[in-house]
Amino acid sequence: MCGIVGVVGREAASPRLLEALRRLEYRGYDSAGVATLVNGHIERRRAEGKLNNLAQVLEREPLEGTTGIGHTRWATHGAPTERNAHPHGTARVSIVHNGIIENYAELRAELEAQGAEFETETDTETVARLLDTHLAKGASPEEAVSATLKRLHGAFGLAMVFAGFPRKLIAARRGSPLAVGFGEGEMFIGSDALALAPLTRRIAYLEEGDWAVLSDSDAIFFDAEDKRVEREVKITALSGASVGKGNYRHFMEKELNEHPVVIGDTLRQYIEPSSRAVALPALPFDPAAIPKLTLSACGSAFLAAHVARYWIEEVARIPVDADIASELRYRDPPLPVGGGALLVSQSGETADTLAALRLLRARGQRAVSVVNMPESSMARESDAALMTVAGPEIGVASTKAFSAQLSVLACLALGFARAKGSIDAAEEARLTAALLEVPEHAAAVLDRNAEIEEIAKLVAPARDVLFLGRGSLYPIAMEGALKLKEISYIHAEGYAAGEMKHGPIALIDPNVPVIALCPSGPLFEKTASNLQEAAARGGRIIAFTDAAGAPALERFAEKVVVLPSVDPFVAPILHAIPVQLLAYHVAVLKGTDVDQPRNLAKAVTVE
Repeated sequence: MCGIVGVVGREAASPRLLEALRRLEYRGYDSAGVATLVNGHIERRRAEGKLNNLAQVLEREPLEGTTGIGHTRWATHGAPTERNAHPHGTARVSIVHNGIIENYAELRAELEAQGAEFETETDTETVARLLDTHLAKGASPEEAVSATLKRLHGAFGLAMVFAGFPRKLIAARRGSPLAVGFGEGEMFIGSDALALAPLTRRIAYLEEGDWAVLSDSDAIFFDAEDKRVEREVKITALSGASVGKGNYRHFMEKELNEHPVVIGDTLRQYIEPSSRAVALPALPFDPAAIPKLTLSACGSAFLAAHVARYWIEEVARIPVDADIASELRYRDPPLPVGGGALLVSQSGETADTLAALRLLRARGQRAVSVVNMPESSMARESDAALMTVAGPEIGVASTKAFSAQLSVLACLALGFARAKGSIDAAEEARLTAALLEVPEHAAAVLDRNAEIEEIAKLVAPARDVLFLGRGSLYPIAMEGALKLKEISYIHAEGYAAGEMKHGPIALIDPNVPVIALCPSGPLFEKTASNLQEAAARGGRIIAFTDAAGAPALERFAEKVVVLPSVDPFVAPILHAIPVQLLAYHVAVLKGTDVDQPRNLAKAVTVE
């Protein structure tokens, strides 16, 4: 989950590295550092904590040189201290790393037996020391990298510079993405195209097992067997424009307010407004014929997939199995011949989801990915990829990307249903019309911001919070709980409302807010009954409903927020917004770091 950048350039490297790292800080903010080649020698600057600390170090102690590497860290091995901050290395080599070297302890013991002295607790230093042993014996940088890579087990993205080679940078990937940027008389490396967008739009990606040698004019690619290969250079759609907060206090606040636009832009990709018909791109399977669809993702993306399970089974009548990617990988479920797979990820680089994709494809499942990054590993490795139109999401806690995922998945469910013949054109038109109204309704929800901010004052003092929902709103209850945990550090759980009497009701007292997603509809009366039981035991009920449901809930709920009335099919998209907004306001009241919550990073690129 760390961020990597590198440059072989014509201008001073350190300011450009720092700018690129700012665009990667969502990947980790425990510490940061840069290293450059100055008169053929390696010099570095590092700092514990966020990137601004490194910027202050560089202001006090400027770093010259036009070739260098940079890193922003999410700690795995070793505490997040300056000593453990990247880059690591010796007088001969400096290295930055994203991932985990699984056999580092074995390699470290071997190197220590040979007399190597380690300065840090990190697995990354082991790679640097191993490289150094080859360099000390007279190996070229290329020879040292080739020999070292063959000893490493695990997942990694690496960038390396070498003393005495001021126009050379070597990068390698196994399981962790790396993009090579082509400039005019200079070259770049980055964890993703977003980091390189201000520098170049000409991008090539290292494929699994690749390593590349960058000079100031070109990149030479090698595969895992050290055979020279060609990698296609593409023009990325990402803009080099600064990703800023505008007039908002936090990126998360800005991104919450982008829900209506993101939902609308995403829906317009898949719905023909005049005919009210879903227009899906070519899929690698026939929805009318697949025996089962396997859904998999992590975090909020899995909760979006969980909603899609309800939609696809109810509307398209296709059997669905939904699994967290880290569980699917090791559960080894039976998979039918001719089955389909649907995977969801904002970054398209989530390690467990990418591994699940590879497993499912190896087992003969035809895979479709829903991703926000068209150049991502998942997009490139899937049989088909469906894009969300969320734009860059900088806040670590997913907001607009989640609603964009739900929008694509809703369209998929309707497209599957029409292909299967489980709905007719009239029903498709009715449901797509309901979808196309969601952006307007989302804007109306955001207009309730002041009311939700007041409710946050009731939630902020709590140590425990319960979120309840039924049917397709059950995963949204879990999303509300997840957001509250992520950014306010309050313990929260999302439950199916019918399960409350099977354990969670024991927690109910006046200090435990119960937040309910309870719009009118087929499940309203049962959910309201569950809430009455909680209220009878002193629970403080906060209900999100609509005009039809409000009168019944106002008899016992402490707070009732009336949302727009919508078709039950689209209710999950709409109800995701207020629970995310509530989590945001609670976090602001508690004074936590909303955009960069402790211990979290946005792109989980290691297991």
